[in-house]
Amino acid sequence: MNEQLSNERVVYLNGDYVPESRAQIPITDRGFIYGDAVFDTARTFGGKCYRLHEHVERLLRSLRYVQIDPGLSAAEFVAIAEDVIERNLHLLGPNDDYWVFLRVTRGPNYPDGPGGDTGATVIVTCVPLPLAKRATLFRDGIDVVVPATRRTPPESLNPAAKTHNYLNLIVAGLETQNAAPDAWPVLLDTRGFLTEGSGSNIFLVQNGKVRTPKAQYVLAGVSRAVTMDLCRDLGLDIQEDDLSPFDAATADEAFITSTSLCLCPMRSFNGAAIGNGAVPGPVTAKLMEAYKAEVKTDFVAQYLDHLPGH
Repeated sequence: MNEQLSNERVVYLNGDYVPESRAQIPITDRGFIYGDAVFDTARTFGGKCYRLHEHVERLLRSLRYVQIDPGLSAAEFVAIAEDVIERNLHLLGPNDDYWVFLRVTRGPNYPDGPGGDTGATVIVTCVPLPLAKRATLFRDGIDVVVPATRRTPPESLNPAAKTHNYLNLIVAGLETQNAAPDAWPVLLDTRGFLTEGSGSNIFLVQNGKVRTPKAQYVLAGVSRAVTMDLCRDLGLDIQEDDLSPFDAATADEAFITSTSLCLCPMRSFNGAAIGNGAVPGPVTAKLMEAYKAEVKTDFVAQYLDHLPGH
């Protein structure tokens, strides 16, 4: 396959594998016009996609929720994603890995609403993980702030569906950047409890017990589920609970999970150091070691190797 030897990444678009620069969707696509689309993301370790089946199953649940028929089975999505990775492996730098994106829109728009016979738009792409950009998070820890913008409540749009409607999180992120450019936002729900950040879940540790917001109010990430399983394997008390800003401010430790980061310690909450300031704390460190064993990769070293001077 000649495109495998090119200097440009290849993407899957509606049944074809094309160079990334030639992948186009019509301006009438509902994903562009209305954000009428869903997506999911996975990542590779050593070039192999981790828990791809779980990500695809979540994608299919999101599709059922918004009533989009992708015209593909779970097995077909998995095969396409693995093919996209394989076709782009030769472009991956040393000690790098891919972020894999699966996206499905409802397809072109019509004057009387969704319809027509063109079907959904299906896109699968991969890009190198932003390891250098995020390396300092593993050296120093993540600074988390709570923006004024609240998370869209489940009564309005269920957060279990990973949709293209990210403006709620984007506005919160912009608000955070203006106040603290390097901080990560974690939004409150309309009741005043912690929910999640953009593609990330928060965990607090108090007296050796690990707590995380209830799944009802967040997108329960695959990395979140992995971490909860690791807690049980290690004999740690893990609970889903309503967590207030007070709980975060008085926690002994805290950390963030996400597909790209896996598990990364928090340094501060709303400008104040967490616990005694140790990054990572003992429970977080134990979970990070267990996560490395789970994915068979020292993802912390992978990030730190991308610090300037390494």
